Amino acid sequence: MKTILLLSIAAMAVAGCAGPKPEPPEKPKEKPTAEAPRLVGRIASIPANKKFVLIQSYEKWNIAAGTILTTRGPDDRNANLLATGESLGQFAAADLQSGQLEVGDAVYSRHVPAPPEEAPEPSVMEPSPELPEMPQETESGDILKNN
Repeated sequence: MKTILLLSIAAMAVAGCAGPKPEPPEKPKEKPTAEAPRLVGRIASIPANKKFVLIQSYEKWNIAAGTILTTRGPDDRNANLLATGESLGQFAAADLQSGQLEVGDAVYSRHVPAPPEEAPEPSVMEPSPELPEMPQETESGDILKNN
């Protein structure tokens, strides 16, 4: 009897240790690699208030609003610009964020790709709770009709 009791306790202990296998860890996602800065234009004009600049683009302007641009001029002069999204022909506007610049300075854009979006999991629509039944109005013999 003691042997059966000891065997049953040992069997429960082993069964308790043999729970569900843990899922393997997910592979780390690859970070998108940033491209080298690309020459996109030059500073065409700097208005008197120096809050923004006009950039003469060297190609079709497809820089998104909010993109950070950098400039480079002689004597290691540089500045950071923020693309406004406004453009007309070969000219585009950008807000001066920091640094010093002059007309003719080169303007660079550095494209940093966004991480790949995960496919949204299909959502299972739960059945909507049933609406309570509304009593329907019934005609009674007491109501006069205009016929």
